[in-house]
Amino acid sequence: MRYYCALICIILALFFGACSNTDSPFLGAPEAVATPASGDVAGPRFSQGEGGELVLSWMEIGASGTTLNYATLIAGEFSAVRPVVTEPRMFVNWADLPSVLPLGENRLIAHWLRYSADKTYSYDVVVSQSFDGGTTWDDAITAHTDGTPTEHGFVSMVPAPDGVSLLWLDGRNTPDGSMTLRSAVITPDGQLTKEQEVDESVCDCCQTDMAITARGAVAVYRDRTAAEIRDISISRVENERWLPGRRVHADNWTIPGCPVNGPSIVARGEQVAVAWFTAASDLPVVKVVRSADSGVSFTDPLEIASGAINGYVGLAALEQGSLAVSWVAKNEAGDNVLRVRAVSGSGEPGPVQDVATIHQLRVFPQLAFVDDHLWFAWTDDDTDQRYLAAARIPVTLP
Repeated sequence: MRYYCALICIILALFFGACSNTDSPFLGAPEAVATPASGDVAGPRFSQGEGGELVLSWMEIGASGTTLNYATLIAGEFSAVRPVVTEPRMFVNWADLPSVLPLGENRLIAHWLRYSADKTYSYDVVVSQSFDGGTTWDDAITAHTDGTPTEHGFVSMVPAPDGVSLLWLDGRNTPDGSMTLRSAVITPDGQLTKEQEVDESVCDCCQTDMAITARGAVAVYRDRTAAEIRDISISRVENERWLPGRRVHADNWTIPGCPVNGPSIVARGEQVAVAWFTAASDLPVVKVVRSADSGVSFTDPLEIASGAINGYVGLAALEQGSLAVSWVAKNEAGDNVLRVRAVSGSGEPGPVQDVATIHQLRVFPQLAFVDDHLWFAWTDDDTDQRYLAAARIPVTLP
C-alpha cells in the first residue's frame, strides 16, 4: 500500500510540475476579420486608449486628395468608417503612418503628414483634435515651429498630464546635419508647449514608439552614432524633461543606411517590454527585453525569431505579464509571412504561428490585444489595388 501511495504521489507531482512549466499563453487559429475600408488604402495603424479602446486608422487615396479614416472596435467588429480629413497634400508612405488616438470622454487626437514644399521628403506633422467623438475636428496645427521644408514624421503619441505628448523624427538640421528626435505637448486648447530635442542624431526613417509607465512616459527609437551604429535606445521623462537616450541592448548593428525598422514598446505599471529587429553581423534577429523598473534597466534579450526575416516588429502586452511579438518573415516561395509568438510571464516562448501570407513587398503590420484576442491589420496588393486586411487570434491564458 505504501508503494502504491508513493507511486501516486510521484505521478501527481510530475503532472502538476508539467502543468506549471507550460505557462505560455495558447494562441488559437487566425480568423479573417472584415474591415470597413474600401478603395486604394495605405498606412493602417492601431492606437489604444488608456481604457483599452482600439482604433484602426488608415489612408484612402482619392482623386481629390487622401482621406484619413478610422474605425473603432466595438464588440468584436469594426464600426463604420469615420473620416478625419481629406488632405490634397497628404504625404502617403508605407512606413510613416498617421494615427487617431482615443483619449476618453469623446475626445480624440489625430496626426497626419502634409507636404510643406514640392520635394519628396519635405513634409510637416500636423495635428487635429475632436471633442465630440469625431463628429467635428479642430483646425489642424503644425506640431513643430522650425518652418523648414524638411522631413518630419514617424510620430508617436501618448496622453500627458497637460495634454498629449508627441514624439517625431525631425529633419530641420538636414541635409548638412543629422536627423533629430524631438517632442512637444499639445494642450486641449491647441497650444504647442514643452518643445524639446530628445536626441541630436537618430536613424533617418525608423518608427518610434511610446508608452506610459508608473514613472511617466518612455520612448524607444533607433539611434545613430558617428560610427553608424544603429541600435535601439530608450529615453524616459523625468521632471518634465526627456533624459538622454541610452541603448536597450548593445547589438552593435553597423549599417550605413536606414533599415526602416523601428522598435515597439509596451508598459503596465513598472513592467516594460521592448521588441525590435536587428541584423548585426549579418544575422537577422527579432529580440525582446523586459524591465521591472519602468525602463531604467533591462534583462538580457530573448531571441524570438531569426533567419529569413524582415522585421517590422509588433508587440502586445497580454495578461499575467505575458507578451505577444509579431514580425514579417519570408517563406520558401519568397512571399512575406506575418508571424506571431507568445512569451510567458516567466520568459518562456511559445510556438511560432503563421497569421497570413502577404503579397505586398513592403508592409508594416499592426498588432494589438483586446478582449482576449490578438488583432492584426495590414495592407496587401494581390488585386488591382491595395486593400486593408485584418485578422484576430484567440488567446487562452494558463
